[in-house]
Amino acid sequence: MPKDPIPRPGSTKGLAPKFWERKPLQKMNDQEWEALCDGCGKCCLNKLEDPDTGEVALTRIACRLLDNETCRCAQYDTRHQFVPECIRMTPATIEQHAYWLPTTCAYRLLWEGKKLLDWHPLISGTPDSVHNVGVSVKGWTLPEFEIPEEEWEDHIIEDI
Repeated sequence: MPKDPIPRPGSTKGLAPKFWERKPLQKMNDQEWEALCDGCGKCCLNKLEDPDTGEVALTRIACRLLDNETCRCAQYDTRHQFVPECIRMTPATIEQHAYWLPTTCAYRLLWEGKKLLDWHPLISGTPDSVHNVGVSVKGWTLPEFEIPEEEWEDHIIEDI
């Protein structure tokens, strides 16, 4: 049986109201976990990590699979065939990866014991709220195959 498509950010179809407030990350099912994604696309930006300090910075350089207009992975279900190093964030892996997630990321916020932000699609009820408030990467990323890796430092946008 084919797997259901990944819900759009903010999709609450078949989910308990405000499940994220009552259910710990480790107890969430796949549908609940995926619904936490706000659709910002920042996790798909290439990051630079300082080997001495461990500080992580986001760049404008997007993964080759990120759709610059939708901020969604163009090959989500098969992404590892194209980008083997793509990390699959799960309740079991959040602890080791939370440090490089954007500070606005729902996974990171909930892992840190914080609340979702008002613009999050699960709160606002619309998947466009992340774009409307300017939190997403919509329309301003650069494709990784066009920028040599040695120039990525020139495209740092923020420290995480």
